[in-house]
Amino acid sequence: MSKYTELHAMEEWEQAWEQSTEKPVLLFKHSTTCPISARAFDQYQNYLETADQNVDSYLVKVIEDRPVSNQIAEETNVKHESPQLFLIRDKEVLWHTSHSNITVENISEAVKTEVK
Repeated sequence: MSKYTELHAMEEWEQAWEQSTEKPVLLFKHSTTCPISARAFDQYQNYLETADQNVDSYLVKVIEDRPVSNQIAEETNVKHESPQLFLIRDKEVLWHTSHSNITVENISEAVKTEVK
């Protein structure tokens, strides 16, 4: 079972970004006021509970930690949405999706396909 690390500061994001050169990173951008994001977050957590993949998992709350969320959009060159999920390796976004496309099945397939 994997557990996610919450990112609150720019330095923490930079460490996660750097970590992607050692190990793939799953990053979930979550809006704590949105019911769609709550459902997607449940899917993310359900995936992590059963995942045995070799990935590091992170969460950023887009309202509470907006500067970090904005930096992620800038650095990944992917327009901000929430909820939003990224699979990153070697400082490159291998896959990303948002909203109702964040499902256990889609995450599993992306990780299986991209993490070899």
